[in-house]
Amino acid sequence: MAEANSPLEGAAPLVATESCTVVVPCYNEAARLRVDEFERFLRNEENTGVRLLFVNDGSRDATLAVLEALCARVPGQASILDQQPNRGKAEAVRAGMLRVIASGEAQVTGFWDADLATPLAQIDDFLRLLDDHPQLNMVFGARVRLLGRAIERQPLRHYLGRCFATVVSLLLRLPIYDTQCGAKLFRVTPELEQVLAEPFHSRWIFDVEILARFLENHNNGSSRLEKEIYEFPLPVWTDVAGSKVHSTDFLRAFWELAEIYRRHLAR
Repeated sequence: MAEANSPLEGAAPLVATESCTVVVPCYNEAARLRVDEFERFLRNEENTGVRLLFVNDGSRDATLAVLEALCARVPGQASILDQQPNRGKAEAVRAGMLRVIASGEAQVTGFWDADLATPLAQIDDFLRLLDDHPQLNMVFGARVRLLGRAIERQPLRHYLGRCFATVVSLLLRLPIYDTQCGAKLFRVTPELEQVLAEPFHSRWIFDVEILARFLENHNNGSSRLEKEIYEFPLPVWTDVAGSKVHSTDFLRAFWELAEIYRRHLAR
């Protein structure tokens, strides 16, 4: 694991790895779902504390059948929430995380993109951070292109993403680098359940809406929230072909950002 402890010195380590169920939203993923990678991860004896909950978001292809076959091969390690009709990634993630919280089966939940742009192996890095630093409630992947790291992004999407992230950081008054990476874990807390209680108004940038709801709970004070979030610079991230997000969606994202600000932050 890449060393990421220096900004967090002084936290008392926990003894055991916390149980975790990660939500994987799926929409028409039958052709590109990397079933072998998921199965290999779930069969790894070192990952016994990690389960996956696949949310089939009204897929119109064979996604549900593919997921059922996968879960049958790894009983107890993976399950399916079949959401009908299609409601979008934001609501698929919210429904999945609420299912995990309601079950009481895990101390940590979150979501991971089905295309595995972020390898599943990084879940262990995220959990170690939460284990070792009890003050943290969230660990987010950050796609930072540094020497020695394999971050592969399309140039246009990268630069549009940097512009968007800068605007988000200014509006939230939170020095966050990458809000849109599809790899995030959260400690299960009453506040997380409250944040997820209402449907998201945003379809494309629900990650930002989650942060805005946390800030609203903190009376828009970012100093406390800063201490609860750790952005983990990913060693590997690959822009997988077939993404359902396109450059034109960034225009929609800015409109949604204005709506999030109006609903949760404008005071």
